[in-house]
Amino acid sequence: NFLYHLSVEDPEKRKNMSTLDVLKQLVTEEGFATLYRGIVPVLESLCISNFVYFYTFHSLKAFRTASRDQNALKDLLLGSVAGAVNVLTTTPCWVVNTRLKMKGIKGSTNAPYENLFEGLRYVAQNEGIAGLWAGTIPSLILVINPALQFMMYEGIKRRLTKTYGDLPAIGYFAVGAVAKAFATVVTYPLQLVQTKLRHGDRNTNLPPNAGTIEMLLYLLKNHGAAGLFRGLEAKLLQTVLTAALMFMAYEKIAKFVTSLLVRQIARK
Repeated sequence: NFLYHLSVEDPEKRKNMSTLDVLKQLVTEEGFATLYRGIVPVLESLCISNFVYFYTFHSLKAFRTASRDQNALKDLLLGSVAGAVNVLTTTPCWVVNTRLKMKGIKGSTNAPYENLFEGLRYVAQNEGIAGLWAGTIPSLILVINPALQFMMYEGIKRRLTKTYGDLPAIGYFAVGAVAKAFATVVTYPLQLVQTKLRHGDRNTNLPPNAGTIEMLLYLLKNHGAAGLFRGLEAKLLQTVLTAALMFMAYEKIAKFVTSLLVRQIARK
């Protein structure tokens, strides 16, 4: 949750503080529980989001593999299409999640709802359907993040399996970590802007309808290039570990399920 403090707060409030310093200060000021604020709706949204993305990506991949022509560019294209479907489907969940995470934080507007479904209903009633898709433009641009991640992952995996054969669990973990780290560093400035737009609060120096470009230029002008990467190390710790574990689990589960199906077919 402290990633959202770093993303949404004015950088001047905790200028020259490292991520670890911010973490310690948050625990001191708001208690240990603040680090896990909004964890239930996050888990709900992650389940929905990962299901939509993986199902779309691998459905498209299965349809494409009939040609036996696999390359990085096609992986990137499939990842982008799957990402766009995921964004258009799940953005409302992440809008509500962002606001729930900031609930109770000093200087932040408290969300008058307690869970994901209450939040979806509240935002739709008070801000209109468009409010549920706040930050969709940077999110659509950010489909390049999982697309780059899958392109890197599939490319490295193909090279390694061609050379060494089937990889051990730690191999899939490492490949997933490298792929996610690359994608996160490349797209982090847009992720920062996305979080600010979803939060719903606006800086007093920006117009209320400020969009992606205005927010990027504001951060660059007032906080320099470093301002565009505020909180990157924390984001890497969070996303790289998550993605590495996800890929490792996916590969092992997929192989297990495939082996079961093969055995059942063989018995028939």
